[in-house]
Amino acid sequence: MILVIAGLFEVAFAFCLGKATSGNEMYLWYGGFLITLVISMWLLIKATQSLPIGSAYAI
Repeated sequence: MILVIAGLFEVAFAFCLGKATSGNEMYLWYGGFLITLVISMWLLIKATQSLPIGSAYAI
């Protein structure tokens, strides 16, 4: 379950990175990118404590 949630956060950070425009709105998208990136990687680390890294990252 943790791995599925990590995957959703990975989709979210890719979405935020693609939406980065100019002006003040850019900082909100980059902030969202950084927050979702950190959460995604943290959850991936948690998932790899019980699964092999190759399987976890492939999923």
